[in-house]
Amino acid sequence: MQPRRLDDIIVDPQTYATPEAYEEIFTKLRSEEPVRWTEPEGYRPFWLVSKYHDVLEIERQNDKFINWPRLNLVSIEEEEKVRAGSGKGSTNPLRMLVNMDDPEHRPHRAIAQSWFMPPNLRKLEGNLANLAREFVDNMEALNGSCDFVNSVGVWYPLRVIMQILGVPREDDHKMLAWTKAVTGSFDSEMSGALSGVASRQAAIQEFFRYFGVLSAERRRNPTDDLATVIANAKLDGKDIGEFQASSYYFIIATAGHDTTSSTVAGGLLALLKNPKELAKLRNNLDLLPGAIEEMLRWVSPVTHFFRTAAEDYVLRGKHIKAGDSLMLSYPSANRDEEVFPDPFAFKVDRTPNRHVAFGYGPHLCLGMHLAKMEMKALYRELLSRLEDIELAGEPAWIKANLVTGLKRLPIRYKLRRSAA
Repeated sequence: MQPRRLDDIIVDPQTYATPEAYEEIFTKLRSEEPVRWTEPEGYRPFWLVSKYHDVLEIERQNDKFINWPRLNLVSIEEEEKVRAGSGKGSTNPLRMLVNMDDPEHRPHRAIAQSWFMPPNLRKLEGNLANLAREFVDNMEALNGSCDFVNSVGVWYPLRVIMQILGVPREDDHKMLAWTKAVTGSFDSEMSGALSGVASRQAAIQEFFRYFGVLSAERRRNPTDDLATVIANAKLDGKDIGEFQASSYYFIIATAGHDTTSSTVAGGLLALLKNPKELAKLRNNLDLLPGAIEEMLRWVSPVTHFFRTAAEDYVLRGKHIKAGDSLMLSYPSANRDEEVFPDPFAFKVDRTPNRHVAFGYGPHLCLGMHLAKMEMKALYRELLSRLEDIELAGEPAWIKANLVTGLKRLPIRYKLRRSAA
């Protein structure tokens, strides 16, 4: 494989829809070139960082490696289109937590941070259990077969996050369509009539219009939902701006759904491909918290984020210059043989399991506790009622190079009726 060709493969969305190819490439990179200068066609160059401890070294030094201005893999063509449309010369269409640095990041994160902490989330446990039962009941009604992704995997996490935001259930379908258009814009099955830049930009505009209306309503008539918290937030003593509020809604609505959806479905596939681990978990649901952590490590739905060097730095002997971009590969870090013994084995009782599926450092995922809670609720309900389950066809993955996961998971199963 020629070096130039490898660079192009690294950014290709199809690579992330082919897990075996991805694993082969990044296993070799971890061994032979863990910090690689990468120059793919049509993209600005960057350093690819593929080992666990290197990712942590960069993430923990948020003064030396900043989030702004480059967040993720975006072609030069798309950057220029966004720059022209922003009116501010920026290549980022949004101002979200994930592309903010201090001192801006801290007060923005504080707006919703308490909402996503375990003490506050405990009040949701009963509701999550009810939603999990509802969706497993829906599986039962499908006469023993379904596409798990499109029957449960995308809808259950979507309803959880939309309920928290205060979005009515009748709008779930449009929310899902916009989310697919953003994260699946390279995949024609996901993006709809548009594709690429056009798909993402159109969906973002729809999100902004929708949440602009919702935000105005929550300022007039506050409720107890998260949209009310965001709509009425203060920054430096002033009301949060409409653009900032809409960006906040957007990151919660998309990231709060897509990553959990990918892990829910990918976790089930891992169990189906490892029947001994499935049996172990079914026989002892006390293993469920650890099994959820292993699903997160295994799936690692966020493939990367970028950081920009604020000063010259040496990493594994590579001289990184101020202004250079670094792509942090989370799935690769979560397969690092120096950190995870037997990393290509799925083990529901793996311990320790200090994966970086939620990132690390100041930008550790705001919604990680909620994601774990909702996955536990769903799997507790499903596994407690499951009598038999197997694959009923070939799984398929989304063509995407930022957030990826399954787009189809056909299964056959037998479920007991709910005791409730």
